[in-house]
Amino acid sequence: MPKSAPSFASDLRLLETFWKQPPVRTVLANGLTLLVQRDTSAPVASVQVWVKTGSIHEGGLLGAGLSHYLEHLLFKGTERRAGREISTTVQEHGGNINAYTTFDRTVYYIDLPSDHVGVALDVLADAVLHSTLPADEVAREKDVILREIAMGNDDPDHRLGEALFDTAFRQHPYRYPIIGYKDVFTAVTRDDLVAYYKARYVPNNLVVVVAGDVDVAAVQALVETHFGSAPRAKLASVLVLSEPPQLAPRALHRHEDVELTRAGLSWQIPGLTHADAPVLDLLGVLLGQGDSSVLWQAIREKARLVHSIDATCWNPGETGLFYVSFICESKHREAATKAVRRELDRVAAQGFAPALIRKALRQLVVGEINTRKTMSGQASRLGAAEVVAGDVDFSKTYFARIARVTTTDLRRAVRTYLGADRVTEVSLNPKNNAPVVSTAAGVDRVSDAFTEHTLANGARLLLRPDRRLPNLHLRLLCEGGPVHEPAALRGATSLMATLLTKDTKKRTAAEVARFIEEVGGSFYPFSGNNSFGLAAEVLPGDYARALEAMADAVLAPAFAKATFEIERDAQLADLQQDADDVVTVGRKLVRRKFFGTHPLAIDSHGTIEGIKALKAADLSALWKRLGVSGNVVLVAAGAFDPKVLTPKLKAFLARLPRGSAPVGTAKFMAPGEVGNFVEKQPREQAVVFQSFPGPGLKSADYYIGEVADELFSGMSSRLFERVREEKGLAYFVRSSRITGIDTGMFTFYAGTAPATADEVLVEIDAEIARVQAGKVEKTELIRCQTRLKAGRRMGLQTNGSRAMHAGLNTLYGLPVDDAATYDAHIDAVTIADLKAFAKQRFQKTLRTQLVVRP
Repeated sequence: MPKSAPSFASDLRLLETFWKQPPVRTVLANGLTLLVQRDTSAPVASVQVWVKTGSIHEGGLLGAGLSHYLEHLLFKGTERRAGREISTTVQEHGGNINAYTTFDRTVYYIDLPSDHVGVALDVLADAVLHSTLPADEVAREKDVILREIAMGNDDPDHRLGEALFDTAFRQHPYRYPIIGYKDVFTAVTRDDLVAYYKARYVPNNLVVVVAGDVDVAAVQALVETHFGSAPRAKLASVLVLSEPPQLAPRALHRHEDVELTRAGLSWQIPGLTHADAPVLDLLGVLLGQGDSSVLWQAIREKARLVHSIDATCWNPGETGLFYVSFICESKHREAATKAVRRELDRVAAQGFAPALIRKALRQLVVGEINTRKTMSGQASRLGAAEVVAGDVDFSKTYFARIARVTTTDLRRAVRTYLGADRVTEVSLNPKNNAPVVSTAAGVDRVSDAFTEHTLANGARLLLRPDRRLPNLHLRLLCEGGPVHEPAALRGATSLMATLLTKDTKKRTAAEVARFIEEVGGSFYPFSGNNSFGLAAEVLPGDYARALEAMADAVLAPAFAKATFEIERDAQLADLQQDADDVVTVGRKLVRRKFFGTHPLAIDSHGTIEGIKALKAADLSALWKRLGVSGNVVLVAAGAFDPKVLTPKLKAFLARLPRGSAPVGTAKFMAPGEVGNFVEKQPREQAVVFQSFPGPGLKSADYYIGEVADELFSGMSSRLFERVREEKGLAYFVRSSRITGIDTGMFTFYAGTAPATADEVLVEIDAEIARVQAGKVEKTELIRCQTRLKAGRRMGLQTNGSRAMHAGLNTLYGLPVDDAATYDAHIDAVTIADLKAFAKQRFQKTLRTQLVVRP
């Protein structure tokens, strides 16, 4: 057996590497703050500009969504660049540009290869400090955001979130949605935006963060060049009303057109700088993060009242919320609410076992490490420390405070903050169950190469040591999915993968969860169109525990009846939730029509009918057929000693039942249903789809399909520019793919207003015709190629992503280390290739078109 979990002091020592390499912080003469974190582990960088302004700073126009509106417009043109030139410039250099708005900040960022950091700084400085906010773009983006508001209205989780904040806060501007209220937003003028922009987008209200393989002095010089000439400006203070203490319970229960009940309990808590903030953070982890957490075990696993439940501590400013949320059948909402209350009363009286506290502390340490897996994550962590916490050393002081939390502190926090007399309850429930409602208110770069071993039984092992982070990822992959499932039992693979991470002959599901989570590890399943498997991620010293958990799951699964029923119901609940999202409804329907009787017609989660028909014995039989040596690839990536770990991994693989990989017999000959179809749904928006035959992973034109998908997607694509930017017809418009091993589906889709659905389809047809005519410009092709190659590099920053990529390639008979060959394949695609691809693939006689409308 592995040793017991290490002490928290030893865990903290794992973080000292980060704290010993602090960012370089400088403040320019004009008041702008610059943070630079050098990390040479990958040739990429993240450049971010944090504007210390969000929806709570909108003053007299609170509820108008000014910050979010401005975020949409900042890339629409500057004194030096036209709007299209901004995104094109970034993508030509292999970058991704985007932005987001929260209550208290707006962040603009570019992730790209590190040798182009100067380009990112130039573009972001130009946009943040010199945007012109063109009048035509202001009008066009207003229509786009109105579509976004409609999308939010169609999303039950979004509606519940807005209800929560509106009910929990009475005076603080957190109660107003970040995107704004439709009526208030509609009245916003360009003059309002310009005034807000000039008042808040000043250098002394900006923080620039750069993380990656960069030279610190060079970055400082570039920031001085691009940002330093902007003059410091008077920054008017904004009155943010404080929230008075809540003195009585509040509740809001809505009954709408949804399948399942979504519910939550929240309590007001103090902000990030309060002495009790780390106590409440730790309490959130203990109560509701992970399958071994208190509420998950008590209310989902034992009482079986919910399909899922979690707890979150959110406290970025002077006040916040502690939130317990769950999804359940409507008949169980009140019982689940009472059960949460009972558990809170119990832990207030009894506290938490030391082992549980050690587990939660380890989870927090692992979470801190995980934020640093990518350059974007590192930059975001630094930005939040500077802007939100006001201290770039926040993580160090935070963990020092966490280390002092005792079970007495936790009990006191429950009694002080989570009382029944100060709770806010919100829920969204199915209409048909509505009662009479009474509503109250610096490391060396690591080689990308994997070492491959094939055992005598056919199992394959891939190894990639990387000691850059104290992190180890193990991933076991098998070929599987819809093609290998009985037609009447679709979704079996996904449910089987979930059950493999639960009960074994040695441990119950709860014991498995506790076994891995008490050391801050994670153990989870995955499944898709062509594969499934298990992944375990731990700190390096816990490799034996991760391997033991995986070996027990693979070699001695129990498929326990009680757990089977719980997870089957949870998967059914996920399928029911899909019916609440109009885009998902449309995607599933067009997929089913296109693939017809082919297994890919149903996604890996299956159908309600198929899941209901399943029995635990079906999963056991499926695992016996698929979990054989010739169908297994095991990958280890991260901080490990190959001399120590390799023999143990080989010994595990040698115990697998012998057998060969399954052979799929389903062949796709032609689309099942071609033509134009309409589906009516009770929604505000419309979604349009056009689907055509697409390449599979092994198809000769697979890489051309990669470039084609990029050509039709992204903010600088002609389709996006025409449909959204020029005509304002849609909030989103792009292409996507469903990819099998030998076949696939290539889909165009867009979210629009019902009245403009036909016009959007005309524009999609026109863009297809342009490519079929060979009118793609060379600059477009180069942009796509650069973006795909850079995206591949940026997508493989973590041990988990590298393990998944290499494992799938091996499973499907593709090159394990294909970075160089991928670039070559992408660079080999020509405009003539795209023309031929579009003419062959995008024929109207092969098209399944669907419009989902109110």
